[in-house]
Amino acid sequence: MTQPTRILTVDDSASMRALLLHALTTQGFAVEQAEDGVAALEWLAAHEVDVVITDINMPRLDGFGLIEKLRDTARHADRPILVLTTESSDEKKRRAREAGATGWIVKPFDAEKLATAVRRVAH
Repeated sequence: MTQPTRILTVDDSASMRALLLHALTTQGFAVEQAEDGVAALEWLAAHEVDVVITDINMPRLDGFGLIEKLRDTARHADRPILVLTTESSDEKKRRAREAGATGWIVKPFDAEKLATAVRRVAH
């Protein structure tokens, strides 16, 4: 049997993490969570995932910084990173793409669309 796709969700909102956990686990994904970019980097230093889903606006290290730091490492250079945020400006999307984001999903998210996006980018 194949292993479920492993996802790390990064969001400073506990309620958003809970929503993501429910939406993704019911779709059969294995989900780990971090409350900001610093916590995500610490967790990723010791663990593997298939896809990272990150918010943009977070304390300590925001989504742009997290994406840039992950892209700077060989281990995460090709890791699919989806941005999940309330932001929808073209400027923010461009910054995320330049940082190395794989895709962009606007909150509030549709659980089915999110699962489809994850399946599309997961190798």
